[in-house]
Amino acid sequence: MRRPALLAVVLAVLTLSAPVAAAVPGSAPAATSTDSAVDSTQNSAPDDPESDVLGWENGYWYNESVDVDPSDGLNDEELDTVVARAMARVEEVRGLEFERSVPVEIYTREELQAEAGQGTANTSENARLHQNVKYEATFMVGESTDAVAVQQSNQGATVGGYYSPSQERIVVVSENAESPQLNEVTLSQELFHALQDQKFDLTSYNQSTREKHNAIDGIVEGDGNYVDYLYQQRCELPADDADAWGECLTDTPAPGSNGSAAGGSSDINLGLYLTIYQPYSDGPAFVRSLHENGGWDAVNAVYENPPASTEQTIHPEKYGEDAPSEVSIEDRSDERWNVLELEGGLDYAEFGEAGLAAMFIYPTYASQGQGGLLSPQQFLNINEQGTGADSFDPLNYDQSWSNGWDGDKLLPYVASDAGTNETGYVWKMQWDSPAEAEEFREGYEQLLGFHGATQVGQDTYVVEDGEFADAFHVAVEGDTTTIVNAPTVEDLSGVDGNVSVQEIQNGTDAGTGTDGSTGTDGTNTTGDDVDSTTDSSSGFGPGFGVVVALVALLAVALLARRS
Repeated sequence: MRRPALLAVVLAVLTLSAPVAAAVPGSAPAATSTDSAVDSTQNSAPDDPESDVLGWENGYWYNESVDVDPSDGLNDEELDTVVARAMARVEEVRGLEFERSVPVEIYTREELQAEAGQGTANTSENARLHQNVKYEATFMVGESTDAVAVQQSNQGATVGGYYSPSQERIVVVSENAESPQLNEVTLSQELFHALQDQKFDLTSYNQSTREKHNAIDGIVEGDGNYVDYLYQQRCELPADDADAWGECLTDTPAPGSNGSAAGGSSDINLGLYLTIYQPYSDGPAFVRSLHENGGWDAVNAVYENPPASTEQTIHPEKYGEDAPSEVSIEDRSDERWNVLELEGGLDYAEFGEAGLAAMFIYPTYASQGQGGLLSPQQFLNINEQGTGADSFDPLNYDQSWSNGWDGDKLLPYVASDAGTNETGYVWKMQWDSPAEAEEFREGYEQLLGFHGATQVGQDTYVVEDGEFADAFHVAVEGDTTTIVNAPTVEDLSGVDGNVSVQEIQNGTDAGTGTDGSTGTDGTNTTGDDVDSTTDSSSGFGPGFGVVVALVALLAVALLARRS
C-alpha cells in the first residue's frame, strides 16, 4: 500500500474540538493513542482459520493485539496491519464479509486540497455558472463568487477521508505531516464504504442532483456513520468488558500544531456545508431505528429500495410511503434569455427539503448567532446537558417553512447578450397542500427581508445592493410556489413571460403557470452537482467523511451567543 510523499500542513476541521466530537458518528474518537507500541485489546485471538471467515482478514482477527508504534508514523507494514484488523472489526460490527481488499493511502490536508483542485480544474464555464446560479438562489454564495471554488475549499477543509468507487481506493487524512498517522474510526467508515460498494454497488444509484444525492446518502452515509458509532463504542469500552477492543489508533497533531481548522472555520462556507450535511445527521438515526427494529437484514433491504427523497429521512415515517412529485417548468423566456445548457449534464437543480431547510438555517450561522430567521434551539437537537448539539443527530432539518415539500426544480437562465454574464432562474416547488405553499412563501419573504429586500409591487421584491442584488417574484398558485429571479424587475418577464411588469407596477399580478416542462432527466453524476460526493475525476466518492465536529463546536458557540 503506497503512502504518498507528505507535506507540512495543519489539520482542518477534524479535531476542532475533540471533547465535543468524541461520541459523534464519523468524527475523531476520544481515545488517546500512545507513543509506544499499541496492544489494543485484552482479548486473546484464536488461531487463524483455514479459510476466510467473518471477523478475520488478511491474518488478523478483529480482537487481535497488534504491535504498532504510531509515534513515528505508520510505515507500510504497520499500515497493512492496522487496515487488516480494521477490516476484520468492520466485519464484526456490520455482519458482512469483505470480498477483496482495497489500497489505503494517508494524505496530508494539503495533498487533499491539491487533489480537490485537480478535480475541478477542468470544470466548464457553463458548469461554473450553473453552480453560481444554484447557490446564489439559496443565498449561500454571492454572484461574484466562484461557487465551484467554494465547494473545493469546503471539501479540502472538512473531509476526513474518502473512498473512490471507480478507483477502489481509500484516502485517510492525517493532521501530522511529520509522522503520518490515521484515525482508526475514520478508516473504519471508509473501509465500510468499500464494503458497501462490494455488496450493494454504490455506482448504481441516481445521484444526479443535490437532492437525489442527499436522499441516497441517507442510507449510504447513514449506515457508514452508524457503523462508525458502533465501532467507536467498542474502542471506548472498559478493558474488563468482554467486548472491549482497548485503544484504537488516533491521529496525533504534529508538534506545534493546535489541531484547529486550516485557516479557521471562517474559511468554510457553512451554507453549502449544511446543505450536504443532512444525511450525516439524520441518516445514522434512520439506520439505527431500522437496525434496532429489524436487525441488519432490515438495513440491507433499504439498499434495494433507498430513500426517494431527503424528506424520507427527515421524517422516517414517510420512508416508502410518500414519493416526491416530478416538477416541470415551461420555458417562457424571451429571445434575450436562454436556459443555461450543460454538455453531458442536467440543466436544472433540485434541493429537496434538506436544501430548503439549510437555506433557512444558514442565516443564523452567517450572522454568528446574532440574527437570522431561526434561533439555534429551533434547528439544533440539544443534548441532555443543554450545552450543545446532540452528538448522534445534531441538526433538526424538520422546519415549518420547508416541511410539506413534495418536489422542486430550479432552472437557471443566462442572458444571450454578447459580453454579459447576467443570470436568472425559475424555481418551482410542489407542496403537500396550498397551506404549505403559502407557508413557504412567508418564510421566503422573511429570508428576502434578512438580505435587505424591499417590496416594489405585487409579489415582487428587490435587493438593491450587495452580493444578492436582484429582483424576485414570488407567487403561489394552489399547491405550488414559484420564484422568478432576474437582475431587474424589467427582466423578470424576459425570464418568465407569465410575469407581467405592468401588472406588478399596477398592483396586480397574473402569477406563474404550472404546466409544461423543460430540462432533461438522466443519471449523470458530474453535471448538475459538481459539488456532489459521487465519484469524480478527483477520486472523491462516498464516505467523504464530512466532519460532524464542526457542527457540534459551532452549536456551542451559537448557544453561548444567544443565551
